[in-house]
Amino acid sequence: MTSMKGRSFLTLKDYTGQEILDLLQLSADLKAKKQGNTYPEKLQGKLLAGKNIVLIFDKSSTRTRCSFEVAAFDEGACVTFLTNSQMGKKESIEDTAKVLGRMYDGIQYRGFSPEVIRDIARYSNVPVWNGLTDDDHPTQVLADVLTAMEHTKKAPKDLKFAYIGDGRNNVSNALMIGAAKLGMEYRIAAPKELFPSQQLLDELAPAAKESGAKLWATTDPVEAVQGVDVIYTDVWVSMGEEDQTEARIALLKDYQVTMDLLKASGNEQVLFEHCLPSFHDLNTSVAQQIHEQFGLKELEVTDEVFRSNHSVVFDEAENRMHTIKAVMVATLADLS
Repeated sequence: MTSMKGRSFLTLKDYTGQEILDLLQLSADLKAKKQGNTYPEKLQGKLLAGKNIVLIFDKSSTRTRCSFEVAAFDEGACVTFLTNSQMGKKESIEDTAKVLGRMYDGIQYRGFSPEVIRDIARYSNVPVWNGLTDDDHPTQVLADVLTAMEHTKKAPKDLKFAYIGDGRNNVSNALMIGAAKLGMEYRIAAPKELFPSQQLLDELAPAAKESGAKLWATTDPVEAVQGVDVIYTDVWVSMGEEDQTEARIALLKDYQVTMDLLKASGNEQVLFEHCLPSFHDLNTSVAQQIHEQFGLKELEVTDEVFRSNHSVVFDEAENRMHTIKAVMVATLADLS
């Protein structure tokens, strides 16, 4: 395993395909360690003992926050959950980053602008990890791929993913980056207005050519799912875009993941993945509001699919913890 100590984890663009594979293997090994199974001797002990980590959240979170905290505690690190800081208000991002870099060994940031996390990494002089920005979600992709590997027993280069819905959101962008690096086939079914940006496709073209990845988009969900291993979706309206709810529903109403769409894959073992949270029923206040306004009981996925044997969403959610742990261990610990 190539040493990644001291590096930030802002985007999978910064990592080679082999380094991403190494992170996935480290994730599997650390998962085995936590579950009491056989794992490599070099991973014994508290790998983050004596380390101090700060978590900055400008966007709300369940899985990302809990994953970072539990992963850090498992390996002996101390964690500060930082909200309502002066960063960007009374104190510049640069000055805040320099202060935190003096106190902490690693910084997690989850927020909006990618420029913010790049500035934190530029000025803090410690590893910085991307817990989500408007354009990327790299820790999520590690969990998505690890989950698919576990259930299909396939290497990433043999996996085929179909993403149904908003093809230019941060999760789809991150999945496409990961696919390009790992040699996967990644298909997007979306209305043309929500296709991935041509700029990102052009940027990823050299990596895809080198790895053998296939990246393509279509407006036809049935075409996209033919023979795939994983059908993936995300919410139709991302955080910060709530004012676009009506327009987004109109665009994506024909892109709901249903049992018929799963059957159209022709793969009886096809997996369903979702980064969560999901609007598959009316058991949330937001879903109730949408139901009252638009009459919809389900949005991006039906409850039947979400609760079916095809669904691996909770394995995927657990794997956020194991993969985030691998990122922290790889960038903070000496594994040589």
